[in-house]
Amino acid sequence: MSTAAARTHAARLVTAHGTPVHDPEGGLTHLFPTPQALAGLDPEALALPRTRRRTLTTLVAALADGTLRLGMDTDWERARAELAALPGFGPWTVEVIAMRALGDPDAFLPTDLGIRRAAAQLGLPATPAALTARAARWRPWRAYAVQYLWTVDDHPINHLPG
Repeated sequence: MSTAAARTHAARLVTAHGTPVHDPEGGLTHLFPTPQALAGLDPEALALPRTRRRTLTTLVAALADGTLRLGMDTDWERARAELAALPGFGPWTVEVIAMRALGDPDAFLPTDLGIRRAAAQLGLPATPAALTARAARWRPWRAYAVQYLWTVDDHPINHLPG
């Protein structure tokens, strides 16, 4: 899924199921919905491919019923194992959650296309295995390298409006 598509889908979820807020500056309209607010969501109402709908609804259900407890104080390796055991959760999804939701500074996404393109632009190895081997020396801060590599890639999200 492209960044633009992900942003569109997230905006639809927030608008339909988030909590409206009053922001005098006009930038914030809703809080992101809680897992409990999304737990009863009809998967067919999501404009996503069936496999992505299943991944999202599986995650929401596990968070809402307490089967999966994720937070900044979560054991990162345990969380990775629990997430990887859920249907539809591959290494990329698990690492993004570890980095963005759990705050793991060593999360790494060597299969991400933007990361691989940026690595190639910088003269780094661009295959997942070779990049992972090279990134071993960046431990325990590989998530910072991911963030930097994402900024190197020539992607529209990296360009501020004029």
